[in-house]
Amino acid sequence: YEKSRRYNRDLISRYGGYIEIYVATPLEVCMKRDPKGLYSKALSGKIKGVTGVDDPYEPPENPEIVIDTTDISPEEGAQEILAYLKKHGYLGGTGYTVF
Repeated sequence: YEKSRRYNRDLISRYGGYIEIYVATPLEVCMKRDPKGLYSKALSGKIKGVTGVDDPYEPPENPEIVIDTTDISPEEGAQEILAYLKKHGYLGGTGYTVF
């Protein structure tokens, strides 16, 4: 995963800013939030290629933003991203809110 992330960063940075956002969610939380039951199917062997079960996941080494979704809503996570973008000059003005 890291090799692909570096490639993406190098490629996209040529054309402007690159911001890596790591949405950090423990596997247990992902499993609880799984509306399609993919984790259950993967754990029982019915499907393959599910990240965190039979496909390893490598968290990014140096993301600009880390959003831990364990105890925050999607809206709160989006607000954190917007705050970062504004602080670093990607967004100007005021009044950026989500929902």
